[in-house]
Amino acid sequence: MSETKSIKIIGGGLAGCEAAWQAAEAGCSVELWEMRPRKSTPAHRTEDFAELVCSNSLGGNALETASGLLKEELRRLGSVILECADANSVPAGGALGVGREEFPKAVTEAVSSHPNIEVVRGEMEEIPDGPTVIATGPLTSDALHEKVEKLSGENLYFYDAASPIIHRDSIADSIAFMASRYGKGDAAYINCPMDEETYYKFVEEVASAELSPIKDFEEDLYFEGCLPVETIARRGKDTLSFGPMKPVGLPDPRTGKEAYAVVQLRQDDAEGRLYNIVGFQTRLKWGEQKRVFRMIPGLENAEFARMGVMHRNTYLPSNKMLDSTMKIRNSDAPLFFAGQLTGVEGYVESTAMGYIAGVNVAKAAKNEDLITMPVGTMTGALAHYVTTKEGTLQPINSNWGLVAPIPKKENGRRVSKQERRRRQTDAALAVLDGFMGAVTHA
Repeated sequence: MSETKSIKIIGGGLAGCEAAWQAAEAGCSVELWEMRPRKSTPAHRTEDFAELVCSNSLGGNALETASGLLKEELRRLGSVILECADANSVPAGGALGVGREEFPKAVTEAVSSHPNIEVVRGEMEEIPDGPTVIATGPLTSDALHEKVEKLSGENLYFYDAASPIIHRDSIADSIAFMASRYGKGDAAYINCPMDEETYYKFVEEVASAELSPIKDFEEDLYFEGCLPVETIARRGKDTLSFGPMKPVGLPDPRTGKEAYAVVQLRQDDAEGRLYNIVGFQTRLKWGEQKRVFRMIPGLENAEFARMGVMHRNTYLPSNKMLDSTMKIRNSDAPLFFAGQLTGVEGYVESTAMGYIAGVNVAKAAKNEDLITMPVGTMTGALAHYVTTKEGTLQPINSNWGLVAPIPKKENGRRVSKQERRRRQTDAALAVLDGFMGAVTHA
């Protein structure tokens, strides 16, 4: 182990593992604390690091997407999470899907075998005094939650949900077909087509099905990017057909025509034995899930490997509490936060905040100047947004509105959306390369 002052990373999720890795790579001695399996959470099932409790998709992989740009930035920055994700990818069209079991095992092996990282299996109930990153995620234990809440002076949270997972061999191939929207990438999704009558009957049943009770639950505390399917259905009979069930770009290869609505399933494991229902995160009672979701053509005999679940997510008022280095403001304490706790939403976004916190906690431990990621990058723009947003902070994904726009017209010529995205990507990566070069030679 290094002689550098020990750093504590609390939480073995994506952000915590990334932070631990970056601090260890900087030559610091790192204790990575994870309370599982000694104490579990309502959503986790294993003791592996970086376990995915919701979708197994890390979002778009193409550089024309904001999520794809963020991934490329992290790859160039040496992210262990992206390295493990790329090595354990599964077919997901234009997205980066990972094996639900294989990916966290790869992260666990990589982090646990690093010579500068000591894994501590136990619950941290206090905020440590020394250099620390708290990356306990949306399911922070009650004891630590109480300490962090006192520190923040606020109690902000929202509800998140996960989709059901179906056994592949219980899906009827005579009805479902393989395709990716607009033919992008391989035909990676199983698609269950619905006609108009079936669709409206399905929506009616989803909207009226019985929900699982949650103590002190408030409907308006959902994150808009991860609404339960029944909430979408209750907003109007056509909302699902314009949301997770939109048929556009998915013609049935047997007929060449688009259905009235389509339910998609994405591969969930490396072997292709499990598939999750895309966009069908839910709070329905388990018996209701089986009854209603078996109304989907092709899933009449579906066998469920995991039912959909809902849990409470916690996040901080980072715009009042943190600076863009992920360090707590107005304090000499070397205390940093990372991941979804900071107000970002998404696996890769959480990883990006973990990178920033990990690099900076190492610099704090070595009495070096902290770094601020440039706002011209997607990574830096996310950090800037969650730490400077005026008013109430709501969880946010990576998106093109965070980086400098490209004009829609130049010299009287219309600039296509694809060209604008490409140029935004090129600009962000150029900024990142310049920043990395400056840091290396500093």
